[in-house]
This record gives sequence, structure tokens and C-alpha cells, in this order.
Amino acid sequence: MKYRPRDDKHSNMFIGEYLHGLDAKNRLAIPAKFRAELKSGAVLTRGLDSCLFLLTKKDWEKFMEKISGSPLGKADARGFSRFMLAGAMEVKLDGLGRILLPDYLKKYAALAKKAAIIGVNNRLEIWDEAKWALYKKGIEKQADELAERMGELGV
Repeated sequence: MKYRPRDDKHSNMFIGEYLHGLDAKNRLAIPAKFRAELKSGAVLTRGLDSCLFLLTKKDWEKFMEKISGSPLGKADARGFSRFMLAGAMEVKLDGLGRILLPDYLKKYAALAKKAAIIGVNNRLEIWDEAKWALYKKGIEKQADELAERMGELGV
């Protein structure tokens, strides 16, 4: 997989790591630097590794095109499609740049009082702060090995 810069329509990419608290009404503030790209709406869904994915509507549509192109006859394709779509919901930023996390997604990601919001190119990942710290510690120990494997793939 070769690196391809995003075109002008998608010039912003999500990068960085931020910690924000959840309020009593399950609202989570999105970092200010990401709000402009998300202000026209976004989709929140279950992610991989027990986190949540937050994508712009445009990137969600591209993702859905890929999923809908997968073979219906394959159980794995059907399962993944159900996993991603059944938990998805459209979200809008409120006047303070917050999104509302429904209980079922909060529970799926085991979100407590603080969330780590991680920019991962075309999506934001929302992790429980403690789970993110553990995951990050493990992945940092494997960085050299992962880089070698990615090099084998041409990255």
C-alpha cells in the first residue's frame, strides 16, 4: 500500500492525540482543530480494538462503498458489515463542539470519565483513556517489528 496524499477536497487529515472528559450527559468535546471538517456532520460507529470510529460523512460514504462491494456470500463480509452498520449513527457537533455518545457505544468502548481522541488519517478513534494507555504502551514496544512488516508490504 503506497502512501497517497489526500486530494484538495480532503486536505485535512486527522492526526494527534488528545484527552477530553465526558460530561454527565455523555457528551464528548471534539478537539477544536477537527471541528471544521466535522461541522457538516459525521458518523460514529463501533471501531476495531474496542474503540469508536468517527468519520466525516464523505469518508463514511467511501467506507460504505467498499463494504457494500464485498461478497454477500462470504460470512466474514456479512459479519463485518453488520458490525460496522448496526452500531453506526449520524452525529452533529453542538455549539460547543461536542458530540453525544449513545449508551450502547459508550458501553462497547468501555468509556469511563476520560476519553483519548486519536487522529488516524481519515478518522478519529475514541478510546477509554486507560485502555488507550495500555494499547499504546504495547504498540510502542512493537514499533520496530511493525515497521519491518510494513516495509515488506511496500510502505
